[in-house]
Parts: sequence; C-alpha cells; structure tokens
Amino acid sequence: MLVVEDEPHIRELVALHLRLEGWTPELVDNGVTALERLRAAPFDLVILDIMLPGLDGLTVLNALRRESPNGDAPVLLLTARREESDKVLGLESGADDYLAKPFGVRELVARARALMRRPRVVAPVTSEAGAVVRVKDLELDPARRRVTVAGREAELTSYEFDLLYLLASHPGIVFSREAVLARVWKGEAFVTERSVDALVKRLRRKIETDPANPAYVLTVWGTGYKLADD
Repeated sequence: MLVVEDEPHIRELVALHLRLEGWTPELVDNGVTALERLRAAPFDLVILDIMLPGLDGLTVLNALRRESPNGDAPVLLLTARREESDKVLGLESGADDYLAKPFGVRELVARARALMRRPRVVAPVTSEAGAVVRVKDLELDPARRRVTVAGREAELTSYEFDLLYLLASHPGIVFSREAVLARVWKGEAFVTERSVDALVKRLRRKIETDPANPAYVLTVWGTGYKLADD
C-alpha cells in the first residue's frame, strides 16, 4: 500500500490508522518519488493526494494508469478542493474513489478496506466464460484479457475490460448505469453511477478514434450505454 501525502501530520495520521488495521503502508511525500515507486513495484492500494510538490496527484494518476505495473490498482484520491468539477476530474482520470479534506480516519479506513477487497484480475462478467467476442473491428479474448481494435492492441485495466466485454457480448443491448454497477463492480460500496460515466470515458479514450464521437461504446441518453451493433 502506497500513501502519497505531502502534509506530514496527515501522512503520519493516515499511516498510524492503516497500521492499526494490520497493513504496512509505504509513505511518500512528493509526486516524483511516488511515480518512481509505482513504476518499480506493485501495490494493493494507492492513497494519493492531489496537491503535491513536483508532480501533482492527477499527473501521477494518469501516468500510473498508462505505464506502470499498478495500472489496475485501486486509487483513493485525497483532495482539499471541494468543487464538484475537481472531484469529477479525479474520477475521470482513473481514481476509484475520493475523500475531501478534512476527512475522518475511520471513513478513510472503511473506503480503503472496500477498495482492497476488489480483485486485481476478475473473471469475465458474462456467463460465456472463455469465449472470444468479435464485434465490428473489436476482438476481445477474456482468457488473455486482450483487446484489439482494427488489429491494434488496446491496453485496458480490469474494469475497462469487464465493461467492454459486457457490452460487446450483448451488442445493441442497452445497459443502465445501475446494471453496469451490479455486473462490473458487483455491488461494492462507495461506487456511484458517476463512476460508470468516468469508466466509459477512459475506455473510449483507448478504443475510439474520436472519443467525442464514439463508434463503439454509445450513450443512450437517459438510460445508459450500449455497444454499436451495426
């Protein structure tokens, strides 16, 4: 578990309560060192402050999702910013949950515990376990957790793959946000419908030629999402 926080008293308080839970947190006080550690070793959970010296937390988060062995590690974002747009930006950048400062340490521990329960590699979300799915130029191989788009391999996190596999296994079928939460996150706490929207945006950046005008993962306004079936 990696804790990235530049305020010493918050960092030590968080570390104390995590140790009381039986975890062994590694403490880092800046973005540059955090990214070095994330590229060097796997972590079960990353607790990441947004406002950091060197590299800010969102920059670290984006790099973590793109180019480290922790690409699918759960991330709990800490922020002193209370504006809604900042929280949304954090989720869209790949955070799994967030807490606004000041926060209660019991709530932080509860959220950390919930995120730690998430499997790093999960089984396919459909009953067609092991079946390769092909729709348009997409090919999904659940056994290898591999996705190609028009012959180009797309590197997806576990949740991104599960969402795409769910939609691609049922092309043209609309899934509500509630259904996606139940099938992909399996009812885990501290995950909201906004988490679904953020996951879709991240997925589109990786598989769509123009994410603003998607050809694969389509929005059905007022309902949810579907995979194009034409």
